[in-house]
Amino acid sequence: MKSFREELWFEVPSRRGFVNITGQVRDCVERRRVTEGLGLVNAMHITASVFINDNETGLHEDYERWLEELAPHEPISQYRHNRTGEDNGDAHLKRQVMGREVTVAITEGRLDFGPWEQIFYGEFDGRRRKRVLVKIIGE
Repeated sequence: MKSFREELWFEVPSRRGFVNITGQVRDCVERRRVTEGLGLVNAMHITASVFINDNETGLHEDYERWLEELAPHEPISQYRHNRTGEDNGDAHLKRQVMGREVTVAITEGRLDFGPWEQIFYGEFDGRRRKRVLVKIIGE
């Protein structure tokens, strides 16, 4: 069994955004030449997320609206976390809802997805560099 670790780096210029990272994860699998195994992809920051869903603009807008309804950014005084001098209490909650990581099967050297599935990096407190871990285990 082989195990490989790679980091992907992102700097989303706005506070929030979604980035399709399927191609970068696919490249990791191809470079490592794993034919059967698993790929773990996780955000290494507590205000970011990795999730799988459809690459459809309307859905991403729905996520944005829904997450802002669940945990609005303002007023920042509503979050006890922000008493530390930060303004990202909402980002921690949004990350919790969207999830930290995904696991994808690797079959015959390819990411083994269902129809329409793509991997996304979700940023909820952007404007700085953050990383995503890609861990590939298999043969």
